[in-house]
Amino acid sequence: MSEFIETLFQTIQDRKLHPKPGSYTNSLFTAGEDEIVKKVGEEAVEVILAVKGQGRERIVEETADLTYHLLVLLAACDLTWDDVCQELARRHK
Repeated sequence: MSEFIETLFQTIQDRKLHPKPGSYTNSLFTAGEDEIVKKVGEEAVEVILAVKGQGRERIVEETADLTYHLLVLLAACDLTWDDVCQELARRHK
């Protein structure tokens, strides 16, 4: 499970360091932190709406969108998915 997240995050970080024309990820980095935060908020609302009556498939789709945008936000803030996992592990103790 986390192997794919790591692969996706590496791709996001690569786009940050080596912009690729036409890349949606690069358009987010170019737009800046405020736009990335806005997208995270929009996707979080869409997850909530999906849970409140749009069915399992929509929940999965919107959660995937939210996760992707969170990963972009982490990269923009020079943080990693591992930072989040370490915090979750710390809290689990």
